[in-house]
Amino acid sequence: MSGTRGRTIRRLLSSHRRGSLPSRGLPSRGLPSRGLPSRIPIGRIPIGRGPLSRGLITSLAAAGTARAAYALLTARPPGGEKTWTRTNHRGEPVTLLEGPAAAAGAVAALAVSPGVPARARAAAALAGAGAAGFGAYDDLAGSGDRRGFRGHLSALREGQLTTGAVKIGGIGATGAAAAAMLGGSPADVAINAGLVAGSANLLNLFDLRPGRAIKVALAAAAVLRAPVVPGAAAAAGSAAALLGEDLGERAMLGDAGANALGAVLGAAAAASLPRGVRLTALAGITGLTAASEIVSFTKVIERTAPLRWLDMLGRRPSAAGPVRPATGPGAGRGTQPPAGPGDPAGSAAPAVATGSGSRSGTNGEVPASAGAVGMPRSSIET
Repeated sequence: MSGTRGRTIRRLLSSHRRGSLPSRGLPSRGLPSRGLPSRIPIGRIPIGRGPLSRGLITSLAAAGTARAAYALLTARPPGGEKTWTRTNHRGEPVTLLEGPAAAAGAVAALAVSPGVPARARAAAALAGAGAAGFGAYDDLAGSGDRRGFRGHLSALREGQLTTGAVKIGGIGATGAAAAAMLGGSPADVAINAGLVAGSANLLNLFDLRPGRAIKVALAAAAVLRAPVVPGAAAAAGSAAALLGEDLGERAMLGDAGANALGAVLGAAAAASLPRGVRLTALAGITGLTAASEIVSFTKVIERTAPLRWLDMLGRRPSAAGPVRPATGPGAGRGTQPPAGPGDPAGSAAPAVATGSGSRSGTNGEVPASAGAVGMPRSSIET
């Protein structure tokens, strides 16, 4: 008995000198402690190695990179400020540079995110960068004359290749390449390709009002468990960092940003979810995309009180009084004309967006930069 107590005391003293304590206290008499962890080091718990810590690091890296990229791009816009500027219904200029900044934040954070397998890292980076590139092409070169899959397909049947069709094909190709990088059976590759491309397109359908697409991206990242899934954490951090610019109507994601964040979220789903859940998600994405061809998401949101409250959360109040004439870079593009004699009081006639970078989406709704952000939206629906 004395020998047992002596060994226990020596063990406690030794643990104290090394800065650790026994994990289970004094061993009970007759119960062997063999096979149990002998101690938990004090002050030596590894930091940044767990999934939660990795997600936090990735999210912070994405947010910081997105803010830095936005500051750099707005200070020296590629091609000049006018190239990226559109004018909204208030007569105020908004920049499309939020989109490239958001894409840069998400992709760069994934490149340095700890603990991400090389294949998953490369797949998410390719998906995000590819979607951003084709989205930016549509933002800057598109006319906005054709909208939705039906519009682009009908243009192809007429022998016209639209920038939207190029974007759809390009994002589909980069989505398929990203899915191939993730590996798996042919069925898995097909499902993952659909998730990446479908998510990129779907998020863009929500970029019709200030902050809406970013809120949807944050909700999707939460469902994907952003704190422990690096791809979702990267998208969430980048989106959250630029939410204030979007809600303040100083900037917009455009196709470049919305497509990129959607593609990164799709790649995160492809890399982290079991096949059954991925199939369910793909079915939901396909259904919403098909519905967008015949149903206005904005009208559904307006008729649903909780969705309307979330949609308006953080946005600027409705404009009071007549609409100011558009001035500055991009004046005349996507602006709202004054109300006509037959229009409701305080309303304005529907505007036609002639530039592609104005919250165009692809479902035929009037873009927010072309219509009234915060004004009676029933007067601007098509």
